[in-house]
Amino acid sequence: MRVLSVDPAIRNTGYAIVEGQGQSAQALDYGVLQIPAKLKQSQALAAVRTTLFNLIQKWEPDEVAVEGIIFVQSVKTAISMGAARAATMIAAADNGLRVYEYAPKKVKQAVVGNGNASKDQVAFMVRALLGLNETPPHDAADALAIGMAHLYTTDPLKGSMIERREV
Repeated sequence: MRVLSVDPAIRNTGYAIVEGQGQSAQALDYGVLQIPAKLKQSQALAAVRTTLFNLIQKWEPDEVAVEGIIFVQSVKTAISMGAARAATMIAAADNGLRVYEYAPKKVKQAVVGNGNASKDQVAFMVRALLGLNETPPHDAADALAIGMAHLYTTDPLKGSMIERREV
């Protein structure tokens, strides 16, 4: 299975293309889409949608996995993240792909073993588990972790700890 996974944000959207089954995963591509603050929100959302659409066209993933909204964030952050999630879902829908969301704590639990892991811990574990030569930036590491968690849902041992919710 090949997955496009996304850590959505208006200005720094992490993305990853992860392929595998269960606990066997490899990273094919990952990075952070950095949108300049001078762009209006509507232009930033269009850039997120277009970039993700192009990644889908290039890598032809089977499904899309996205981070769920954290309810302890500020209302402004939640709205902004929701808009970026919508851009992600539109790019997926335009390509006929299903979208699944994962709670951040469940992703951290699945990848690090601790639902309260720091961003540094997530990045370290993602690098180790995927055998990367470098530690990815935090937003890309989060996207890689989301993709790994999505693949874990097909594993009978790890899959039971992760709620797979189609959105």
